[in-house]
Amino acid sequence: MNAHKPADPTVFEDTDRAEITLTEPDILGTHTFEDVLYTGETDVVNATTGETPEMLDKTVQEAKELVQRTSDDGKPPRIAKAQSSERTIDTRTPYVSSVFCHMDITGGYEWHTVLRKAWESDSYTVTHDANYTTGTLTITVEKTAENTSD
Repeated sequence: MNAHKPADPTVFEDTDRAEITLTEPDILGTHTFEDVLYTGETDVVNATTGETPEMLDKTVQEAKELVQRTSDDGKPPRIAKAQSSERTIDTRTPYVSSVFCHMDITGGYEWHTVLRKAWESDSYTVTHDANYTTGTLTITVEKTAENTSD
């Protein structure tokens, strides 16, 4: 039997926080996550006035500036992730700077772990496109040129 050997097997190793069942074919390609980015709007309104409180009336540009301030070279890229109404009220901000593969965006810790490890690996190229107009994050994972032949 000719089992598929991933370009970097360590990307798919279990961690102390997650059993990894994803395989290389699962992560290769383009993955789209809708309604996860801050778009400049929030559902939180003042019950008396029906208006968004001034402290929560933030622009996408302000969110992008936060992302820029919290980004570090050598660390995974960050995005402005929309927060739930409850978190918005608790933190007094409708967005948070988050790693691009945060489990709230990707649907769980397993995807978060594998995408982050792939980003850290020299065997894969992981890119993302944050569309703050639609709230859509697109993540693309490819093998690096030296790892494309099987």
